[in-house]
Amino acid sequence: MRLRNIKGAEEFIANSIYVIQQPQEYRGKWNTFFEHENPLHIEIGMGKGKFIHALAEQNPHINYIGIEMYSSVLYRAIEKRQEVNLPNLFFIRMDARNLGDVFNRSEIDRIYLNFSDPWPKERHAKRRLTSPLFLEIYDAVLNPNGTVCFKTDNRSLFDYSLETIEETSPWRVKDVTYDLHSSSYAAGNVMTEYEEKFSSKGMPIHRLVAYR
Repeated sequence: MRLRNIKGAEEFIANSIYVIQQPQEYRGKWNTFFEHENPLHIEIGMGKGKFIHALAEQNPHINYIGIEMYSSVLYRAIEKRQEVNLPNLFFIRMDARNLGDVFNRSEIDRIYLNFSDPWPKERHAKRRLTSPLFLEIYDAVLNPNGTVCFKTDNRSLFDYSLETIEETSPWRVKDVTYDLHSSSYAAGNVMTEYEEKFSSKGMPIHRLVAYR
């Protein structure tokens, strides 16, 4: 989710207590940052943060880190974070390709991918967050029982993701639905900003869970 450039966003982010400024320093020891051993979940490309804020409120015994590379988007998520007391939620401004520099092997329990950029042109396929390149990155940082939860409105991206995950060892899929809100998986579903927009127009939401 891209927004118009916000003047002063870079400085605002650099001075925010809710943004982890040197995340690589906690690689392998995120329990020291949060000061306990609770599970660690991350959302890659969190947009304005509605989804991850809701999860952090609902699950105080899970630690959440929202990852976003666009300053204008992260700015809005920080504004939202300033309005609530959520000691289990922080942000990192970074490219997801660098997850291995910030998280150690098996350090993450769950990864959320919500309405990621579909990168529709074939020459850009490797940039898709469900491409073999990213699956390899996730495999390294997820614990053995960790999962990747993926939602999108884009049928082409969803079909690509299903095929790629099933053909990329050692990944498998479960809980697959082409219409989340009409399925048995709808209970407990937390919607993102995009999801609310698309579903209000009657567009089906596709969802899967990837595991090894």
